[in-house]
Amino acid sequence: MAKKKTSRRGFLEFILGGSAVATLGSIVYPIVKYITPPKVAEAKLSQLKLSFTREDIAAEPKKAKYFKYGRELGIIFITEDGEMKALSATCTHLDCTVQHRPDLGIIWCACHNGRYDHDGKNISGPPPRPLFQFDINEVDGTIFVSKKEVS
Repeated sequence: MAKKKTSRRGFLEFILGGSAVATLGSIVYPIVKYITPPKVAEAKLSQLKLSFTREDIAAEPKKAKYFKYGRELGIIFITEDGEMKALSATCTHLDCTVQHRPDLGIIWCACHNGRYDHDGKNISGPPPRPLFQFDINEVDGTIFVSKKEVS
């Protein structure tokens, strides 16, 4: 059998082709890494101790405060009946931040006029699902919130 000899031209085409692929890869790889979000592990929380008290919430004009539970934004508020409620503060329609509107007796999303009752149920507007509820435990004036057990 005869061995095929590589010509100089074939060798140069191979080297130039390889360097073109390497150059293209060195341009595309950083762009792809920049676009894709990093995989960050979220801390597992069983409950969260809030840095404010019931009196701090009642002192606010809208009787509501926001808190971070891991990566989730939550809102804790006091209803007209004096009951404390904690819900996810992210609208289920387009992830806008909701507001407590005690004058209307609702939780309101300003983006597309989504409305929720104080239990987080969607009552009008485009939101497709209710807001997630947090459990609240108040111990000696300290407020703890935890994820509500889904049954």
